[in-house]
Parts: sequence; C-alpha cells; structure tokens
Amino acid sequence: MKIALINENSQAAKNSVIEAALKKVVEPMGHEVVNYGMYSAEDDAQLTYVQNGILAAVLLNAKAADYVITGCGTGEGAMLALNSFPGVICGHVEDALDAYTFAQINDGNAIAIPFAKGYGWGGDLNLEYIFEKLFCEPSGGGYPKERAVPEKRNKKILDEVRAVTLKDLKEILPKLDRELVKGALCGPHFDEYFSRDCKDPEIASLVNELRK
Repeated sequence: MKIALINENSQAAKNSVIEAALKKVVEPMGHEVVNYGMYSAEDDAQLTYVQNGILAAVLLNAKAADYVITGCGTGEGAMLALNSFPGVICGHVEDALDAYTFAQINDGNAIAIPFAKGYGWGGDLNLEYIFEKLFCEPSGGGYPKERAVPEKRNKKILDEVRAVTLKDLKEILPKLDRELVKGALCGPHFDEYFSRDCKDPEIASLVNELRK
C-alpha cells in the first residue's frame, strides 16, 4: 500500500515527527510512505486544509496513493475538505480506538488527525498507536465482528449514495479556482512523486493543464 502524508501550514512543523512515526509503524508491514509535505512552516508552497482536500482527492482518484494521512489543528477542517470530494472517505481520528473502528466499520481511505488539539508530551507515541491500529489488519472487517454483515451493507449503501451526490473529479477540478488548485499541487516533490505513481492518464493530463 502506498500511503501519502499531507500537512497543512498550521501544523507543518510537525511533518518530520509524523513521518517518522508513520514509517516506523507501516514500513515493517510492507507499506510505502510518500511525503507530499508541507515539510516545514517556512515552505514556499503553503497548503491550507482546503488544498489538502484537493491534493488528497487528486492522489486517491489517480491511484497515485492508496491511503492519505492528513490533518490540521483540530482535524475537523481537513476532514470536511477531504470529504467534499469523490473517491475520498476521511475519518476524524484522535486516538487508536478511533483509528481501529474507522478502519473496520467505515472502511475509508484517509484520516484527519488533530495535530494541535491535546498534542503534547507523548504525542509521537499517540501517533504510533493510531497508525498501528489503523493498519493492523485489512480494513472493512467490521467491529464488533458480529456486526460485520450490516456494517458492510451500510458501507455499500454509502458508496452508492456518494456515487449519486458527488460529481466526477475530472468535472470538479476545472470549476475550482485555478490558483487554489495550482497551489495545492505545487509542492517541491509533487512532479516527481505524482508522475511516478499516477495510474490515471486522464487525471494526469488534467493536472498538467491546470498547473500551467
């Protein structure tokens, strides 16, 4: 699994701590971490949580990433931004229990963590515990296990509803503010990582056009 890490500007200073915790947990599981930044608060490419949503949607819909780890101060803005787009189901995760139940019950492909709220001594350990429970077993298995059948049915219903209510990403992106989109896709390593990992030529072509 290819896991993308995205930080917005208010919590960019924590990027290296988050990346280290994520790699420590998931690389022994055979997963790959791709860090799209922001890498520091002083980066030229400044991301808002809204732009986190754009970047996450591009990566997931183009299959350049299988999962996205992101957040903001409270995690709420990032969660709302990501869930505004098709192909993204983002949970708000504060601790290991949130991570496990979201993975098993809701079977999403992104989480938003509150990187400022309650983050203090032991914050790096909490991140490790979140990532351990998020990826400790295949998602969508249900919790508790006796609820697996109705939970999978509800997830299927949610997917069907979202297919009706959310438009295709290729239709959405050109209608957004051009500078907002360009800003979301201008990280120093975006070209390198996205061109290497993107599996959707149509989205790749659209992204190239919008970034001109």
